[in-house]
Amino acid sequence: MSLLIDGHNLIAKLPGISLNDPYDEAKLVERLRSYRARTGKRIVVVFDGGVPAGWSADLSCGGITVIFASPGRTADRIIVERIRRDRNPRGLVVVSSDHEVMAAAEERGARVMSAESFAATLSAPPPAAGDRADVKLSPTEVEEWLSIFGADEKPISPAEETGS
Repeated sequence: MSLLIDGHNLIAKLPGISLNDPYDEAKLVERLRSYRARTGKRIVVVFDGGVPAGWSADLSCGGITVIFASPGRTADRIIVERIRRDRNPRGLVVVSSDHEVMAAAEERGARVMSAESFAATLSAPPPAAGDRADVKLSPTEVEEWLSIFGADEKPISPAEETGS
């Protein structure tokens, strides 16, 4: 199951993040990274206006895609278009409190979660270590993490590590 999130709609409902903060999008994405690590769900978050518009290489990573609406378009419009094009809308959870977005999601059979409800989920403390399920990574995600942490180099054997 994947999430399609109206970013600014969600920010407005989260404690500790303000729409007036110039780093509000980055702060939300940081919280979503933590949520993604716990759940393994793929996430697409769409924000109104940003420079540059479109896919954000700076904020997207590890199963989270960040998109900024271009001038003359809105996040709501992009979300509705994505819902209508989705090949498996029943596997989609749409997070928004916008009535048009919610209606488009329900029309296609997607699950809808209000920004308020998801904000409560996102703000809840993570489960205890023994209570959470193992997170499964796709081979692509494993490669991405390996490249981030420089694991493309030859591993050091225990003998080389101790100098034996």
